[in-house]
Amino acid sequence: MKKSLSMPLYLQILIGMAAGIIIGIIAWRLDAEKFVRDWISPWGQIFIRLLQLIAIPLVFVTLIKGISGLKNMQTFSRLGGRTLLLYLCFITASVALGLGLGLTVRPGALVNSDSAAQIRERYSQAVSSKAEIAEQAAQSQGPLDFLYDIVPNNFIHAAGNNSNMLQVIFFAILLAAALLLIPKEKSRPVISLIDGLDAAILKVVDFIIRMAPVGVAALMAGLITDFKGDISVFGALGAYALTVAATMFLIMYVFYPLVIFFFAKNVKFTDFIKHMYPVQLFAFTTSSSAATLPVNLETAENKLGVSNEVASFVLPVGVTINMDGTACYQAIAILFIAQALGIELTMANLLTILVMTVLSSIGTPGIPGGTYVILAMVLTAVGLPAEGGLALIIGIDRPLDMLRTSVNVTGDAVVACLVDGQEKRK
Repeated sequence: MKKSLSMPLYLQILIGMAAGIIIGIIAWRLDAEKFVRDWISPWGQIFIRLLQLIAIPLVFVTLIKGISGLKNMQTFSRLGGRTLLLYLCFITASVALGLGLGLTVRPGALVNSDSAAQIRERYSQAVSSKAEIAEQAAQSQGPLDFLYDIVPNNFIHAAGNNSNMLQVIFFAILLAAALLLIPKEKSRPVISLIDGLDAAILKVVDFIIRMAPVGVAALMAGLITDFKGDISVFGALGAYALTVAATMFLIMYVFYPLVIFFFAKNVKFTDFIKHMYPVQLFAFTTSSSAATLPVNLETAENKLGVSNEVASFVLPVGVTINMDGTACYQAIAILFIAQALGIELTMANLLTILVMTVLSSIGTPGIPGGTYVILAMVLTAVGLPAEGGLALIIGIDRPLDMLRTSVNVTGDAVVACLVDGQEKRK
């Protein structure tokens, strides 16, 4: 009987990353960027499109399955309240940390004005349409628009756009709560259908994940060739990138482990760090919290000991609600833009940044590039030029996007461990 040898997913991804870097460097040296752009990068974009394709069905079905599998409505209310409160606390703490480090390091003061002008000129066309839309949206917003935007007026329309993930989650929670309240004999056929869809979608996700090493290699090759003309820009913005990276590592490997050590008695913080590494790596390479959800679910249940009841509810909600890394990044990015453009922010502006980044990050879709429109809206709200601001940072955003996604999924797992520990103590 032959023993089947299978390489772990994270090793396949690491090999894919290494291969992509090598291909990108070779293409750069041989001036073959067009070959990479025409024949290699599309495979990475196909991989991203597949992740976007499965994001809404995965979150919708998994969330309904998780909530409808709870014992009763009282359990749902208890889990939902604790989860939301913990997510809001984590996001607020992350934003405060980002603001503190951004004000202390002041990376924007090191940006050369000529380099900033070149970045604005290069990317102004790419971000102008997004900035215009964001500015119009920010000007027309009222105090309750955030709550208004959560409720969809057409579920089919909401499900047709990944940026409406929060609306899809709202309907999923509403439908799952109804299934808990109606008689068992009437809810059983619907729950059986959801169970079948859940199994089928997870199998589709398995197909997509098998393509991850190829997709990651293509994405990394394209990333290397795209940076060819931006080496001087990367040097000018190095302090900003290092500030963001240092903050993300501080959250992942200091803040979260401390929370686990002091408050999650059901999980050892050393085990948490060890088992979360493959999840963080997958999130880093895909830049998608939604795509990382199956890996996070498997790790939480099978490696960290989180119950299926808690994991299947807390983690899907966290894909959109819990954006610690995104919120922290937005705070640092806004400070950097203001410092680079020579604009002093008042205490009222800083408080506005705190509130806006916490609230806006909740609605950020867990897909690559989902931060741009939200960031433009926050920039406009504090009186900064959205178009110029995005143009200033968009050139080096990709690796930072990858890093903040790792923080987001780690925060989801931390909250799942905390909620599961409370449930087990009860």
